[in-house]
Amino acid sequence: MTALWLILAGVLLAVLAVGLFWRPMRSFGREVQVERARELFQLQRERLEGQFQSTVAESGKPRGLRWKQCRFEPFLELARDRASGQIIGLVAVNIQFEAIEGGDMEGLAAVDNLRYASAVFFFNRGQWQTAGKTVFNMNPKEALVHFQQQYEPIDGQR
Repeated sequence: MTALWLILAGVLLAVLAVGLFWRPMRSFGREVQVERARELFQLQRERLEGQFQSTVAESGKPRGLRWKQCRFEPFLELARDRASGQIIGLVAVNIQFEAIEGGDMEGLAAVDNLRYASAVFFFNRGQWQTAGKTVFNMNPKEALVHFQQQYEPIDGQR
């Protein structure tokens, strides 16, 4: 009978310990994930930039324009999707387009103007990926303010 009480007390102590340490351990796990994501982005940056450029070039957007040049800024802003918890990365880019021959935009002087935007990347199962999503006319900080209902900035930006 004493052994049963000892087992019950041990189980209760284990449940209490898990309850007390769950939040700090979860927070620590998230911090580790963010640092890993930041490090992997830097290691994979060249591949990711190439993947982004090929994805947007094939998208046909904006209509009537071809992506001529896309220059990436060095800084990465990280945020967390409020619904899914997924980490996203935003990098400021300067984009130059050229009109497609015979298209609606041919002959417009504004086509050659540089445009600033934010390239969007997402961290999925330990790998950075991109779907070519671009937030035009906003740098990463502005995009995070604009989409504050959807994305939560991650502190400790470098």
